[in-house]
Amino acid sequence: MIRRLYSDLPTFKNLRFHSGLNVLLSDTTPTATELQTRNRAGKSSFTEILHFMLGANVDKRSIFEEPSLNSQRFGLEIDLGGETVVVERLPENRSTLEIVDGTWKNWPIQPSTDKKTGQTRIKNTLWRDLLGRMFFDLPESLDSFGPKPRSLLSYFVRRQSAQGFIEHQRQSEKQKLYDQQVALTYLLGLDWRIPQQWQAVREREKSLAELKKAAKGGALGDVISSTADIRTRLTIAKAKAASLKANLFEFKVLPEYQDLETEASELTRQISQYSDENTIDRQMLADLEESLVQEAPPSNIKIEEVYSEAGIVLPGVALKRFEDVREFHESVLANRKYYLEDEIASTTQRIAQREQAIGKLEERRAQIMSLLQSHGALEHFTNLQSELGRVEQEVENLKYRYNTAEALETGKTEQTLARQQLLLRLRQDHREQKETLDEAILAFEEISNSLYEEAGSLHIAESENGPTFEIKIQGKRSKGITNMQIFCFDLMLMTLCIKRGIGPGFLVHDSHLFDGVDARQIATALQVGAANAEKLGYQYIVTMNSDTVPKNFSKDFDFDKYVLPVRLTDDAEDGGLFGIRFG
Repeated sequence: MIRRLYSDLPTFKNLRFHSGLNVLLSDTTPTATELQTRNRAGKSSFTEILHFMLGANVDKRSIFEEPSLNSQRFGLEIDLGGETVVVERLPENRSTLEIVDGTWKNWPIQPSTDKKTGQTRIKNTLWRDLLGRMFFDLPESLDSFGPKPRSLLSYFVRRQSAQGFIEHQRQSEKQKLYDQQVALTYLLGLDWRIPQQWQAVREREKSLAELKKAAKGGALGDVISSTADIRTRLTIAKAKAASLKANLFEFKVLPEYQDLETEASELTRQISQYSDENTIDRQMLADLEESLVQEAPPSNIKIEEVYSEAGIVLPGVALKRFEDVREFHESVLANRKYYLEDEIASTTQRIAQREQAIGKLEERRAQIMSLLQSHGALEHFTNLQSELGRVEQEVENLKYRYNTAEALETGKTEQTLARQQLLLRLRQDHREQKETLDEAILAFEEISNSLYEEAGSLHIAESENGPTFEIKIQGKRSKGITNMQIFCFDLMLMTLCIKRGIGPGFLVHDSHLFDGVDARQIATALQVGAANAEKLGYQYIVTMNSDTVPKNFSKDFDFDKYVLPVRLTDDAEDGGLFGIRFG
């Protein structure tokens, strides 16, 4: 339970809280604009200060970056582990908190006391861990992607600055999927290690995708081949490297000398063969190009003569009309032209491919000839060392290519299998934890039905990407309904956490939760929240604008008794929580 929030800033309005429902009210004035009404009184600043005292980091947009607050001390009196403790924190020394009152002897993480000053301090990182262990019974150490104290706590104190009122399953716009799944699974009492391992699968898939992108995008070029092909080449290269090493170690005449000569001869033969074939193709290309130029349709006069002679030579035979004959000849010539052009293209391509092959063969032959032309044992030994270096580099390159190809070929299958195994574990966990799931569903349903006839139902399901926590609703979902679903979801979490014996013991809702909500639902929500807090013994703190306070409470609900004595206002310069204006 939060008992007090204060500051040594002289104008700050210190706040005291009681059990059950607490309403921090901000009065609005007729002359205030909508912007002033929402932003100047300091209702949202209350949640920011509370988070600051509960171990939150301070980013560049935080109100604690204001120069006028830099040296101001903020304090929180809170129940922790059955004892009341008072802690203070300064924005300019935000890495530590000072414990100014209370008992901490039974804490699992002990603060340190300065013997000279008598001040008891605790690092903010340890303070967060302490809250995680005492509020949520988190283990002493957690693996990667496990439940985080600050993430769990943010479901009980949602912040508008973090866009915490967008979706029920997210307490921050930037909250990652795995963090949502792990946090909610932990709070509900399910096996949080399953979504934790799901994130490990996503990380492996991400690495695999980056590797595949590199292979396609040029970082690895076209080196990716099949593992079988690379394995063969790697085996041969390793054997060659081993042979060269042995010869160098014994300093003997190179046994591969004749092999290199044979290879050089074979390279020369191939180069000669390609050159001869290119010579033939070039002559063919010249003939084809000449034929293409010479191809022309016969003149109409010659066709007419042939047509006339055909009538004389073949009297009585039905001949086609002159126009048909001319079209026939043009068709024959066109087909002939296409054939010649196709042959020219094919011949040109063959020549280019051979030229490219000749270039590679000549480069390798030059390497071999340089090795063969060496004289003397030392020069021979030096050249052998160079050849061994080349082969060893080839071995390393093939090893890398083999590992890459193997990862790409097997990675997708392994990750698909891992997802299926996790899905089976998740389904089994949900079957085993059916009673817990039923409690969550029914708790949400009960709260939801008190607000709307059909406000939606909670569906906790399994998917190939982890557990899902969906609220299904009939018809169009408005901003007001979405916010009330968040209200129902948060109360459901609070209900289950209390039954499990975990949680901070308080739930805080900023006034933004009631944006777009009908007055009747606001009244019902406040009454349900008050009743639920009293029934289960937790503290429910709400900040509101006075102009949004509904008038239709039930007769037995005395709203005024829950309103805190300190009231904020948007009118005067000193009417806000800090008592001063910024910027």
